[in-house]
Amino acid sequence: MAIEAFASALEIIPRTLAENAGLDPVTTLIELRKAHADGQSNAGINVYEGGVVDMREANVLEPIRVVEQAIQSATETAVMILRIDDVISSKGVAMGDEMGDMGDFHM
Repeated sequence: MAIEAFASALEIIPRTLAENAGLDPVTTLIELRKAHADGQSNAGINVYEGGVVDMREANVLEPIRVVEQAIQSATETAVMILRIDDVISSKGVAMGDEMGDMGDFHM
């Protein structure tokens, strides 16, 4: 479940790229997944012509270290937020206890 959530979070990048390029994000993601499943590890979204192409053949290259660092930083940030959430949840402080008397306001 956690791995599927992580993979889904990573798919936000090509989904947003497709949407911003005016492409159908669902169709584009299906094409991209199929290309990757077929062993085309360099497949990516061509925002100019639409569709999925081999990014190496299209001369679209980016340093792997930059991508690795971005993913690592995002992952560490998410883990830190989850840990903070766990600490807050484990204290068991009810919201009403900390908010003081809010008066007789009723909705």
